[in-house]
Amino acid sequence: MPNFTNTPNTMKRELRLLDSTMIVAGSMIGSGIFLVSSDMARTVGSPGIILAIWLFTGVLTLIAALSYGELAAMMPKAGGQYVYIKEAYNQLIAFLFGWTSFTVIQTGIIAAVAIAFAKYTAELIPFFNEKNILFSIGNFNINHTQTLALALITLLTIINLKGVKNAKIVQTVFTLTKILALLGLIVLGIYVGYNSDAFKANMANLWTPYQTIKNPDGSITQTLLSGTVLFGAIGGAMVGSLFSSDAWNNITYTAGEVKNPERNIPLSLFFGTLIVTVLYILANVAYMMLLPVKGIPEGINVLQRGIMFASLDRVGTAAASVIFGSLAVKIMALLIIISTFGCNNGLILSGSRLFYAMAHDGVFLEKATQLNKNSVPGFALIIQAVWASVLCLSGTYGDLLDYCTFAALLFYIITIAGIFILRKTRPTWPRPYKAFGYPILPALYIIMAGAICVVLLIYKPDTCGKGLIIVLLGIPVYYLRNLFKREIIS
Repeated sequence: MPNFTNTPNTMKRELRLLDSTMIVAGSMIGSGIFLVSSDMARTVGSPGIILAIWLFTGVLTLIAALSYGELAAMMPKAGGQYVYIKEAYNQLIAFLFGWTSFTVIQTGIIAAVAIAFAKYTAELIPFFNEKNILFSIGNFNINHTQTLALALITLLTIINLKGVKNAKIVQTVFTLTKILALLGLIVLGIYVGYNSDAFKANMANLWTPYQTIKNPDGSITQTLLSGTVLFGAIGGAMVGSLFSSDAWNNITYTAGEVKNPERNIPLSLFFGTLIVTVLYILANVAYMMLLPVKGIPEGINVLQRGIMFASLDRVGTAAASVIFGSLAVKIMALLIIISTFGCNNGLILSGSRLFYAMAHDGVFLEKATQLNKNSVPGFALIIQAVWASVLCLSGTYGDLLDYCTFAALLFYIITIAGIFILRKTRPTWPRPYKAFGYPILPALYIIMAGAICVVLLIYKPDTCGKGLIIVLLGIPVYYLRNLFKREIIS
C-alpha cells in the first residue's frame, strides 16, 4: 500500500492525544449551542423532541466519528477526508469535496464564527457594534463588527503561521476554558432550575409537537404537528443541531502533524465528539430547567419570552439571566468570545492542511504545496484567510451556513460509504483500527443521514438546494481546470 505516514515535506508531529481531542471538541463548540435551540423550539415546540433531536444528532455524530477512525488509521496523511475520498472513489469526487470546503464549508464557517466573535465582543465593547459604519462605497458598507472579524482571522492566521506548537497551545487552553465554563453554566442551571415553574411547564407538555410562526403584526400562529409534517419539521430543526455538531472531522486534515496518528486520531475523534455530545444535551436540559420552551414574542422578561422567543435567539444568555440577573449578558458574551476564539483557531489550523493536500494533487494553487520556515502550509493559511475575509465582508456568511450544513452531511455519507468500498478494493491495507459496529453502524449512518438529506431537500429546497448546486458547480470547474492545464503543457 502507499506510504501514508510521511508528508511530502517536513511537517512536525507536535499534536498529542490531548491536543488532537481539543481540536475536535474546540472546532465543534462555537456559538451554535447558545443560539440554535430557539429556532428548534419554534419549529417543533416539544421539549422532549428537542432533546431527542440533540441526542439523535450526537449519536449520529459519534457513529460517523467512530467510522472515520478506520480511515484515519489507514491513511494518516495531511488532508484527511480529502485523501479518504480520493482513495475510495476518484480525483473528481475528492475535488468536489475540496472545492465545497474552500468555497463554503470551511471558509464559510470561519467567517461566521469570526462574525459571532465580533458581535459578542460588541456586548462588552460597544465600539464594535455593527451599526457603526467604518466606510461606505455606494450600497456597500463595512462596519466595525466586520473589521473586528477580519482582525480575528488575521491574528489567528498569524499565530498558525508561527508553527503548529503555538497553535496547539492556543487551542488547548481556549478549549479547556470553554468546556469548564460551559460545564459550570450547566451545573448552576440544573441546580437553580430544579423544581422551577419553567421546568414543570416543560414536563407537562413534554411530547406535544407544534410549530410556532410569528406573524407580521406581532401575533403568533401555532400548528400541531403530526405525520409527515412532523417528520419534515424534525428534519428542518436538525439543521441547527447538525451545524452546532459539525467540524469534528477537522482533526483528520492535520494527520501529518499528529504523533502516532494511527492511534491518536481515532481516539481523539471518539473522545472529542463524546465530550461535546454530552455537553450539548446537558446544556439543553439546563435551558429547559430555567426557561419554558413556550413563549410570546412581546414578553417583558425572559420567562415570558421562553426559549422560542429569546431575544435575538440568545438562549444561553436568557438562561444565564435567570441565574446571574443583569450580569448574564456580560458573562455569556465573555463565554462566547472564548468559545468562538478557540473554535476559529481549530478551523484555521485544520482547513489549511486540506488545501495543502489538494495542491500536492495538482487541484489547488501550486504555491499551497509549500511549507514555511515553521513547517506549516503558509500560503494555504493565507489564501484561506483571504477568502474567509471576503465572505465576512460579503454579508453572505449566514446563508452559506445553511448551504454547507447540507453539503457537509452529503460528503460525510460519501466518505463513510468509502469504508465499504475500500474493504473490497484495498483488503490488504493495514487497519490498526476498524470501524466500530461494522457493517451495521456505518450502514445505519448512511441510511439515517441520507434520509435527513432527502427531508432537507424537500422542506428546505432554497438553502439545501443551493448547497447541492455549489457542490455540482465544482464539476465544470474541475474539467475546465484540467483542460486549461493540458493547453499550457501542449
